[in-house]
Amino acid sequence: MIDQVTVDRILQTAQIEDVVGEFVSLRKRGVNMIGLCPFHDEKTPSFTVSPAKNICKCFGCGKGGTPVNFIMEHEHLSYYDALRYLAKKYNIEIVEKEISAEELNKRNERESLFVINTFAQTYFEDVLWKQDEGRSVGLSYFKERGFRDDVIKKFGLGYSLESYDSFGRVALEKGYKRDYLLKTGLCTERQDASLVDRFRGRVIFPVHTLSGKIVAFGGRILKTDEKTAKYLNSPESEIYHKSNELYGLFFAKQSIVKYDNCFLVEGYTDVLSMYQSGIENVVSSSGTALTPGQIRLIRRFTSNITVLYDGDAAGIKASIRGIDLLLEEGMNVKVVLLPQGEDPDSFAKKQNASDFIQFIEKNQTDFIHFKSHLLLEEAGKDVSKKAKLIADIVQSIAIIPDAIMRSVYVKECAKQFEMNENILFTEVNKRRILLLESQSKQTNFVVESEDADNAISELPSDHSTVNAFLHYTFLQEQNLIACILRNGASKIVGQDENKAEYIISVFDFILNDLAVDDLDFSYSLHQQICNELIRLRASNQEQIAFYFLNHPNKEIRDYVFELITDKHTLSKVHQKYKAIESEQDRLNYQVTKYLLDFKEKIVDYYCKELRDKIKQSEGKVSDEEMFSLLQELNRYNAIRNIIMKQSGEKTVIKI
Repeated sequence: MIDQVTVDRILQTAQIEDVVGEFVSLRKRGVNMIGLCPFHDEKTPSFTVSPAKNICKCFGCGKGGTPVNFIMEHEHLSYYDALRYLAKKYNIEIVEKEISAEELNKRNERESLFVINTFAQTYFEDVLWKQDEGRSVGLSYFKERGFRDDVIKKFGLGYSLESYDSFGRVALEKGYKRDYLLKTGLCTERQDASLVDRFRGRVIFPVHTLSGKIVAFGGRILKTDEKTAKYLNSPESEIYHKSNELYGLFFAKQSIVKYDNCFLVEGYTDVLSMYQSGIENVVSSSGTALTPGQIRLIRRFTSNITVLYDGDAAGIKASIRGIDLLLEEGMNVKVVLLPQGEDPDSFAKKQNASDFIQFIEKNQTDFIHFKSHLLLEEAGKDVSKKAKLIADIVQSIAIIPDAIMRSVYVKECAKQFEMNENILFTEVNKRRILLLESQSKQTNFVVESEDADNAISELPSDHSTVNAFLHYTFLQEQNLIACILRNGASKIVGQDENKAEYIISVFDFILNDLAVDDLDFSYSLHQQICNELIRLRASNQEQIAFYFLNHPNKEIRDYVFELITDKHTLSKVHQKYKAIESEQDRLNYQVTKYLLDFKEKIVDYYCKELRDKIKQSEGKVSDEEMFSLLQELNRYNAIRNIIMKQSGEKTVIKI
């Protein structure tokens, strides 16, 4: 493991313009550099490199980040492999951290498991091609299925002899430890302690990691036996967790990046047949239910996925949960239903790549049309079943993280079911809030006076969905967090109750101001960033940017990157003839404005809640109760007017 001192040295040495310049032709534009994006086809350069911030960003496809992020994305490397790549580039000696005897034994064991799997793959492959039983049974099966020699060899397919202990005996003779044969699942143990080959009499499909290591095996039996499972997979082990592996991804990753799309199928042979037909950006979940870990693997290469289903309705219903998981992870999902009686394996054998792609493009649909078409047939004219179907689709829409995508799907759903959009929007928002509530902590607001710094009154104690603020005030929270990330370490001059001036950082000023009203951030990611900044206590802005852009949590790293990246570049004419007001010059106004906007939005939310409550209470409550509600609304409106008045003043604090 690379020690932290070396990691820091690599991160501080790597210059974004040097790293990107190896792959992209860059030219100067103002303080930045620009070139054609290496991640998608474009004719007009939109890939911007900022030497000052040491980051890059494509304003076409959105990809970019620090030098490490760029190398991870471009070369498809892990975090530590990317660090090693940069260390080699800058001639930095890698110093491995000393590890304990326990850690060393664990690492050695992992490597031993990979070594024995590599031996097993070579053994099974040799049996397939060089032994009589392998050729007559295993190779004949692959040939009958229509697989070419080059595909069989590329994927390292093999065969395990029918004999109970052929592989185990050879492995022991070669000096491989019995314990590792059991831990990898290549062998099982009888009561008399003798070894039995797990995959005996089966054709073998090796499973590769993203870097190409053999992590597990799948075996298909060739005999008809109702008591024996058709497919058998390696058990979970120290190195193999099936929820984090996808069959074929090692061979598909370059093609997935090239076409910015991934085809998802169910079985090993589906992958092989599509790959052989010329469609290489295809992976399989190997017959298991799709997992978040597998989805995140795909998302490293693309956010677009096309799920291929065969005509088996029962099988589709059993696996449709995977679509919701894809949506929840922010993937753009298309679904294709193959002709009745066809699966990707059989259909690919009848098509060349262009015909297959043409069929997919013609027949692919979004998840709403697919899901509703699939379930409406079952619902028939049953109103309750139809309502349940709509509720199911609304739940699928609610888990989509992108608000624009949710809006588009709501419109599509309303059109398809001839429903009022507002009703669907309301239902989606209700479910969305419930989802967000599970991720975020409760927020309490307290008000003590009618000064703008203390202008928010006590909130209704009977409010059941306090985290509705999360939906309502998200943009204002985001503005404050972006301001902190861009300028948190900058110094400004504040004033105390006696108008005495004092020096304070933007970060501390915002925290202190929110603390006066007992306010906090509702969105969990905002609060986490804030908590880490408190622990970091950065003395300069570069330290804040460096810390978060190299954060181990990808969600935080990507989110911060988006917030601190300049979204617009001024034209040359504007730069030459127009006086530019810098962000630093506007900082005093911005900080105060963002705080007041946040508070105004909170008060505005409760004004809206009270107006709705008054409207619903007309004719249902006593005059005294109605008068009390109106008084409370007037008090909120007065507070809102105070905030709005101060929001219009530009000189609240000064640099």
